[in-house]
Amino acid sequence: MEILWGTLDFAVKGFVVFLVVAASAFVVFGLSRRRRGPLPRLEVRALNRRFEHLGDALRAAVMKPKELKALVKGRTRADDAQKPKVYVLDFEGDILATQVERLREEVSAIAAVAGENDEVVVKIESPGGGVPHYGLAAAQLVRLRDRKIKVTACIDRVAASGGYLMACVADQVVAAPFAIIGSIGVVAQIPNIHKLLKKHDVDVQEMTAGEFKRTLTLVGEVTEKKKQKVQEQLEETHHLFKDFVHTHRPKLDLEKVATGEYWLGRRALELGLVDTLNTSDDYLMARTKDAQVFRVTYRSDQPWKDRLGRLAANAALEFLTPTRSLY
Repeated sequence: MEILWGTLDFAVKGFVVFLVVAASAFVVFGLSRRRRGPLPRLEVRALNRRFEHLGDALRAAVMKPKELKALVKGRTRADDAQKPKVYVLDFEGDILATQVERLREEVSAIAAVAGENDEVVVKIESPGGGVPHYGLAAAQLVRLRDRKIKVTACIDRVAASGGYLMACVADQVVAAPFAIIGSIGVVAQIPNIHKLLKKHDVDVQEMTAGEFKRTLTLVGEVTEKKKQKVQEQLEETHHLFKDFVHTHRPKLDLEKVATGEYWLGRRALELGLVDTLNTSDDYLMARTKDAQVFRVTYRSDQPWKDRLGRLAANAALEFLTPTRSLY
């Protein structure tokens, strides 16, 4: 029995020592990482090599090893430094255009180094969303145009409403044949439970200063005057939307395309909403023949819990804001 207790006592002491050592190592590791500072936020990946590696993976199965080795060895990169640069950005839009924070950092980085012979390819996928959010996203691409940097928008699946607000800024718009394009219009929507509250004798008091500080809200009474004011705001926003599109694509027949409708890629090409039909994959592979192509991604070091909380707060604010206007 004493041997058993002695063994258990030794095991417990050994476990405690292990915990102490592990904790010490963890602290030292953490401090060493802090001394090195935060990791780089900007991730740059060369796509030329990626496409080559994909091809080599297939060549390895169909070519003799000596042939493949000779092919790889024969590649020269001496003139790569002289080639123009193509910077690829990905924008996946939601109703709040939450990736605009990432986009502005990516654009700032590129604007600091890109020359007039370089190009920025923005892969846009978005059905649209809040007016101020997508207005800011489009303004980021205008920053590139103002610096005489060529911008190409690639649309593989959808760039509608606010998504097209961004795409129309580009020097050229490339769309897949069945991508959804257009929806140049504005909508405002908010649920209203005023009648339900009134039915159950629930009274909501809201005090404002300014006749139109509140128009259509979640609990307020819907009047013709308020509806008329909201309609005026929508028409004004739509007018600004059309002016913006006209500035960047002056040959468009706005009377025909600014109706809020959307079209598939082939029809969008006929209407002048896009310039060519192609996938982003083929466009980028073609550019690797005469340019160095890099995917640029800004990685935020903000903890995921903070990002999730911020997203939830923004969504709640967007829902509670009276008369939400959406592109």
